[in-house]
Amino acid sequence: MAERISFHEQIARNKRKSFFLVFIVILVIIALAYVIGKIYGDPFVFLIFGTIIAIIYSLIGYYGSSKLAVASVNAKPADRHEHRQYYHIVEGLCLASGMPMPKLYIMENKQINAFASGRNPESSVICVTTGALEKLDKHELEGVLSHELSHIANYDIRFMTLTAILVGMVAIISEIFLRSLWYSGGGNDNKGKSGVIFLLIGILLAILAPIFVQLVQLAISRKREYAADASAVKFTRTPTGLIGALKKIKHEHIDVKTSKHQISKAIAPLFISNPFKNEDVTSTHPSLSKRIEILEKM
Repeated sequence: MAERISFHEQIARNKRKSFFLVFIVILVIIALAYVIGKIYGDPFVFLIFGTIIAIIYSLIGYYGSSKLAVASVNAKPADRHEHRQYYHIVEGLCLASGMPMPKLYIMENKQINAFASGRNPESSVICVTTGALEKLDKHELEGVLSHELSHIANYDIRFMTLTAILVGMVAIISEIFLRSLWYSGGGNDNKGKSGVIFLLIGILLAILAPIFVQLVQLAISRKREYAADASAVKFTRTPTGLIGALKKIKHEHIDVKTSKHQISKAIAPLFISNPFKNEDVTSTHPSLSKRIEILEKM
């Protein structure tokens, strides 16, 4: 008999892993600052500029996240009478969990999919595709909507914004450093082998660090999906609805090229499943098979 998995344990484990991965990004920033400090004597200019630009860029997306996400897919507000089941399910889940009611939207798309956005529960939105409303039964739709409510309850938009700021800092600091080397002809006149070694380490780190932290960011996104799956089970007290929905998503055959014209890659991490179908290390989502396997053990 397969070992059972507690959804409480699954939630806690994936949150711990998410924080650990963020800690790794912070260590990369510290390493980058240390090496630049050895080369230039003062890394704070790079840190300050990188931090300011990353924060401004991320906060614009953070505070306008729900509006930007809904507008990018041309979603329309759901009609309470026409989409009565959609409203009733979300209202029931919010009542049971004590969460405020999010604004509900619908986007025209044949895929079974959905996303949630908003910086906090009070300013949140949930959007489902027409494909989800047409192809999922009530139990499966409840599983999908509980997953999206879990993202809101877990403050995942806020957490991923923090991650984006840190990843952005690495990219901007690396870019400023490499450009400064180009214009200055190789930084200060550090003498001896140590100066050359730190310069080479700095260049290598500045090239590889942005790629590495982007992969870490994707890993964090996948961990948040596992946590949202487990939280959905906590909301509904059964994994069967979400399992049924994920199985239908896995087996449906959609022309991915058509989806690319409708969904921006910038908001792909928000969806319950990756609209672009890749399930490797560069994916924002874990494998559907793995998610189903874990849910079946709950």
